[in-house]
Amino acid sequence: MTVKNFSDLLTEFQEWMAEAEKSEPNDPTAMALATADAEGYPSVRMVLLKGVDDRGFVFYTNFGSQKGRELLANPRAGLCFHWKSLRRSIRVQGTVEKVTDAEADAYFDSRPRDSRIGAWASQQSRPMEGRFTLEAEVAKYAAKYAIGAIPRPDYWSGFRIIPERIEFWRDRPFRLHERRRYEKGPEGWTESVLFP
Repeated sequence: MTVKNFSDLLTEFQEWMAEAEKSEPNDPTAMALATADAEGYPSVRMVLLKGVDDRGFVFYTNFGSQKGRELLANPRAGLCFHWKSLRRSIRVQGTVEKVTDAEADAYFDSRPRDSRIGAWASQQSRPMEGRFTLEAEVAKYAAKYAIGAIPRPDYWSGFRIIPERIEFWRDRPFRLHERRRYEKGPEGWTESVLFP
């Protein structure tokens, strides 16, 4: 068992991500996000990592979406990055906090114009009568914001997952895979090597 600083783990994560950006055919920042509802039922979906630093892992969403509602009610989550081309994955578990308004505004303003319109038009995760309903909403907000800046909706922002456990997994022959788990404790991050 060794004790590490999070900066060491972050460096290794960034090295693996840089390799994935060279080898993955599409969306190396894609990660499975696991949340749970009030009854404890888990739900998993793919989202895109939009930032990582010594504070944690950031993604953006509509707070009215299923994941948004679940994270606001139960601020704990799990992430899994899987890079098939590298035969590696990283799992993260931790608590969740909202990003600041300044962070959300900066990221929202960096998005393509059509994506910003889409944030206004989509009532994410809610039933709709048909595709025309969405197209009508897109047309409405495209006309409303035809000129000038598009403000960020109050219900659209980001979450930061503050890691408490991180596991690095690497494929090895005969399914004798390498698994290193790090857990945050009062003195730093403790490493455990796990059976595959």
